[in-house]
Amino acid sequence: MKAIATSILCSALMLASSAAMCAQDKAALMAKGQKVYNEYCKTCHQANGQGLGAVYPPLAKSDYLKSTPMPKIIKEVVKGKSGKLKVNGKEYNGVMAPLPKKYTDEDIAGVITYVYNSFGNSGPVVTPADVKKHKK
Repeated sequence: MKAIATSILCSALMLASSAAMCAQDKAALMAKGQKVYNEYCKTCHQANGQGLGAVYPPLAKSDYLKSTPMPKIIKEVVKGKSGKLKVNGKEYNGVMAPLPKKYTDEDIAGVITYVYNSFGNSGPVVTPADVKKHKK
């Protein structure tokens, strides 16, 4: 009985430790992502994620981010996007330049994680492995 209790306690401690590590990883990605966002994305999407008029769509509370699969979002950030899209009920038809080559997979994962979890959005953590897998 004592061995079972010890095993359960060890398992619980390992889960708590894993959760703390995941929270640290997310915080580090968010910080990196905010830096990339401020360097490159903020000009068009604005500091508050509201976008810029009829030209650049909002990222804030974006139904597009919620409904578009992560692999597609990764490709759009890496390769850019042009053409029509609808965000929060409004149509946009512009061009988003690709993220410059100087940014690493970790930078890309960070900025997407940052956007997914900022501006009233609630989304997943994107890992550098996700980026590497889906950016092609």
